[in-house]
Order: sequence, then structure tokens, then C-alpha cells
Amino acid sequence: MKSHLLKLAAIGALAAGMAFAQTPVTTTGRLGLGKVAARPGAALRLRVLQALNLTDAQKAQFKTIRQQTKQSLQPVRDQLTANRQAMAAAVKANDATQIQQLATTQGSLQGQVLAIRMQAQAKMYNSLTPDQRAKLDQIRQKIQERRQLLRQPIIG
Repeated sequence: MKSHLLKLAAIGALAAGMAFAQTPVTTTGRLGLGKVAARPGAALRLRVLQALNLTDAQKAQFKTIRQQTKQSLQPVRDQLTANRQAMAAAVKANDATQIQQLATTQGSLQGQVLAIRMQAQAKMYNSLTPDQRAKLDQIRQKIQERRQLLRQPIIG
């Protein structure tokens, strides 16, 4: 069950990341990677968004959705930070009951973050044209296939 939830969370995070990666790539340093190098997966998300050929109206709508999502996430992120700090204190105090309660709270808060992100992703997905949806689904399928290939053991 946990592995299913972790896989779902990872896929959701990737998909949400693809939708949120609308920031322009800056070029800094010799390699010219800029923000892409600072965020793993950002280059892939950028390529996916470029492949979708979003209209200016869609880009503006995505930006609005991202801003609303960021505002919605901030209080939950603050609670996550406070909860992690409380958990660290409970660990130092060796308070098993408090650790269990805080861990449950942490899971609930992480679930809220995932729900907010998936709602934003749903809004973005629904704003795509049928052709763009088909293309995105196709890209996601290719990414999934490549991940499965990478997970296969190498027989030497």
C-alpha cells in the first residue's frame, strides 16, 4: 500500500512539476544551465511544456493557477515546517506518543499538499485542447516506460 502511495505521489509530483515549470530558463555560468541545473527535472518539464505549444492565453491561465496554488500551499507548508520542528523535539525527548501523533499530522499535511497540487494539475489539464491532452498523455506514457526500463536490473 505504501509503495502505491509513494508511486502515486511521485507521479503526481512529476506531473505537477511539469505544469508548474513555466519559468524562463536563465543562462548563467559556462554551461548555461541556470535554473534548470538548480532544479532536477526542470529541463524535462520545460521541454514538455514547449512540446505542448501553449497559447498566450493558456500560459496566462497557467500562471494564474500556479500563483493561486502557491498561495494555497503556503499555510500548509508553514504547518509542515512547524510540525517537523515539533517532531525533532519529540525525538530528542524520546516521546513515542508525541512522535506518533506528529507523524500522523505530517502525513495528513503532506496529503493536503498533494491534493492542492493535483487540483491545480487538473485545472491545467482541463484547460488544454484535446490535441494537447493527447500529446501530454503520450509524453507521460513515454516517461513512464523509460522509468520502468531504468528500474529493471542489469543482467551482466
